[in-house]
Amino acid sequence: MTGQPARTRPDDQPREAAAPPASDAPPVALPDALPDAPRGVRARAAALAALVTVAALCLGDAVARSYPFGFRTRSVNDLGNQFVPFHAHLWDLLHGRGDGGLFLNWQSGYGASFLPDLGTYLGSPFALLVALFPRDQIDLAVYVITLLKMATAGAVMAQLLLTLRPGRWWAAGALGASYALCGWSVAEASYNPMWLDGLIALPLLCLVGLWALAGRRFIVGALLVALMWIANFYTAYMATLSAALLLLTRLLVDAPTGVSLRQRLGRVREVAGPAGLRGHGPAPLWRPVARLAGVLAVGVGLAAPMVSVVYFGTKHAYPGRVMEFTPKPWTDVLARLLPGTYNFSSPAVYVDTVALLLALTLPFNPAVPKRLRSGWTLLVAAVALSFQWGPTQLAWHAFSVPNGSQYRETFVLCGLLVTAAWLSFAHGTPGRRPLLAAGALLAVIAAGASRATELMRPWTYPLLLAGLAAVAVALLLARYAQRHHRPLLAALAVVLLIGAQVGQSAATMAVADRLRLGHLDDYAPWGERQQKQQELIADANGWPRYRTDPGREQTVGNDPLLVGGQGAQYYSSLTADVFSRTLTALGGGWYSRGRSLQSLDNPVTDAIFSVGARVHSPPDPHRDPNATIDVEPYVTRASVPPLVTVRPAVKKAPAFGSSPFRNQELLLGARVYTMADKIAIRGADGGPAARTPEHGYRLPPGPTKHSRPKALLTATCPGGSQVFLWAPHYWGTAALRGADRPPVGFRGDNPVTKIAPMQPLGKAPASGRVEVDLTIQKGGTVPADSIGCLDTGRLRKAVDRLRSHGATSVHVSDSVTDTGIRAELPAGSRGLAVVAVPRIAGWQCAAGDGEHRPADSYLGLIAVELDGSATSIDCTFRPPGLRLGSAVGAAALLALTLPAAYRLLRNRRESRHVHH
Repeated sequence: MTGQPARTRPDDQPREAAAPPASDAPPVALPDALPDAPRGVRARAAALAALVTVAALCLGDAVARSYPFGFRTRSVNDLGNQFVPFHAHLWDLLHGRGDGGLFLNWQSGYGASFLPDLGTYLGSPFALLVALFPRDQIDLAVYVITLLKMATAGAVMAQLLLTLRPGRWWAAGALGASYALCGWSVAEASYNPMWLDGLIALPLLCLVGLWALAGRRFIVGALLVALMWIANFYTAYMATLSAALLLLTRLLVDAPTGVSLRQRLGRVREVAGPAGLRGHGPAPLWRPVARLAGVLAVGVGLAAPMVSVVYFGTKHAYPGRVMEFTPKPWTDVLARLLPGTYNFSSPAVYVDTVALLLALTLPFNPAVPKRLRSGWTLLVAAVALSFQWGPTQLAWHAFSVPNGSQYRETFVLCGLLVTAAWLSFAHGTPGRRPLLAAGALLAVIAAGASRATELMRPWTYPLLLAGLAAVAVALLLARYAQRHHRPLLAALAVVLLIGAQVGQSAATMAVADRLRLGHLDDYAPWGERQQKQQELIADANGWPRYRTDPGREQTVGNDPLLVGGQGAQYYSSLTADVFSRTLTALGGGWYSRGRSLQSLDNPVTDAIFSVGARVHSPPDPHRDPNATIDVEPYVTRASVPPLVTVRPAVKKAPAFGSSPFRNQELLLGARVYTMADKIAIRGADGGPAARTPEHGYRLPPGPTKHSRPKALLTATCPGGSQVFLWAPHYWGTAALRGADRPPVGFRGDNPVTKIAPMQPLGKAPASGRVEVDLTIQKGGTVPADSIGCLDTGRLRKAVDRLRSHGATSVHVSDSVTDTGIRAELPAGSRGLAVVAVPRIAGWQCAAGDGEHRPADSYLGLIAVELDGSATSIDCTFRPPGLRLGSAVGAAALLALTLPAAYRLLRNRRESRHVHH
């Protein structure tokens, strides 16, 4: 009330003098209740959180017999396809072995922008630790980085809890580990390590906010905000939203009764800071708010160079599938609170039973001030409800519905649950009534979860009951120890609680490890296959005279990054739209809705993209149980044009059509295919296959999962020509009769999810009659113009012509300040210099001594106009958004440093004035 002194806050009194909590049970004596959380206590809490986290994770992986503790791989989905290969590429760059630099990645996608990928997958400072491991232990390096990130998240959460309210160090450490071991981190983020930076960012940004509200550590806080946004701005955005909600709730509820909202905001210096750092009265309303907004704005501004590049990278990326958010039933949400449950598409809000039970006591614990109880309970409930409503769910994900898991913000709710548990415990150990009320609420949750039959596992309820039993026994031991002064029994109670936490989280980790392998693609860790591929590529490498492609039979989605070479393969959330569409038009295939491009084993496209060496490997036995393991990989070589060729000038820009065979000829500049005549497909009974509206053929799967119906495709090609089959939406195998090569696999699901690349089948017989046996698996369709017959003689002539008019020398540069390609051309070159690099956004070129301007495009490749006077071209690359982001970052740096410089100069002047 205005004009009246504020009443003393309960937090302002020493804990020893505080009134005992209102409870029907005496307070339980547990070790080391420390009021002010000094540095040593904080260190012990952080160390305990990290130790418990690492122990539970390693134990869970060991129980599941998962890498590196067993024979089961942990490289599932994006971990094997993206994170491990990108870390391998970072290792190469740090050791001076990679093709490319920070701006451009020459190894993937025939030349891809690397800085957006760096910001998306490798922005965390932990990624640099990969350099300390041997190259052939890259999987172990990523695993250790994952452990360190989760351990750090637990340690930082322990610091936040002790800052919010002093309390027992071991409890803060244990609850910090509860947060680090939440269901979201062990079930989803453990194989998406970039998300784990958000797990760290949430408690760290809350700490920064508390410092800002207290008027402390502005520069350090801004730098930490920048670090988190650079590490992974996607989850940092979610963490920033949740930190703002947490700080707002603290401002509103953690103040004496009778103080107005303006006074509460003004007293933030007293509320937010630890003991001994309180202010001397209410500050104006705008000051704490301005400090908080300022530290966030400056921090995000400092991160702008990276954030801007990633943002524009997504703008130029191939569009993913547009999805509509569909909330999961509440029974599924309740089930994911329990240990040992797993599902890919529901929110993994598990925290161990001890933390969950403590969180549920908060609304009923009379030791906690009523306003705080109500405010934090409403905050947790509101965030949980926001997960189930479309508009708020969209806001959590930066207004873009994610592909895949739609609850990527779940770590926010887990963090709030752990914080609620701490606030209930730190105000006074809950007595019998709060515990009974929480137990009843937990029973309701367990009963509601029983209806989620697809999520509940046989071990879920036993794990839950074991956790509850551990809590009950620990409370009995603690009470007995308090009455009879037995500190060892009190310590045993703590060990029992932490043991239950480790056991439940390890079991949940083991369950996730095992069940992920059942519905996600998995990949073998580095082994003999990758080692042989790497050695072959190193021996054949001739970059930049020609490219070396790791091959069609891929091991992971980013083989060039993992084993070397310069191929078409590329899998990223930022795969450029122009390259994906260009490769698709040429008969290429892809997974992940156009963002995981595959190598195209075709001599015409090899000539177009200057692929002079190609690795041929047998199918990966880890992915294909029927693969022949005694076949050694080998390399084939071809005479190809240089990276830069000269084409005749065109009055009208050409455009791709519907036939990939004709599109290849258009980009090559010569007719090399004969389209097959008399194409027909008949089933095993001899009857013609059903036709599609586009005049293709429909091949339905068998009546059962294990049946493999047959079909015969017949056509006519010139004798001796190379036969290629283009069937992007067919799933099965194809084998050319009479050809000395095994059946070729096609994995074309549908136009949205995945399409199969064009494949070589072998040489047409002298008679010209082509017969292709089709073994139908999932079925699909085959186009009417599916067979192309390549004349290798014509192709040689076309290649010789391009070589004679191509660049005489090519040089690529990979430094940060000079990233691009230079080529010397024959004198008098006219028309278009075409660079065998996708014309992604960011390229600028110049002919001769001319000025650089945005590069032209020739059917998706870089093109430069030549008037006959220039004998060279120079193309440089700068990632879109870098200039804008750098300007914003420079402004933020000035905003951060100028006030400090002004204060320093002012202090010097004052000292000189006093001296004189």
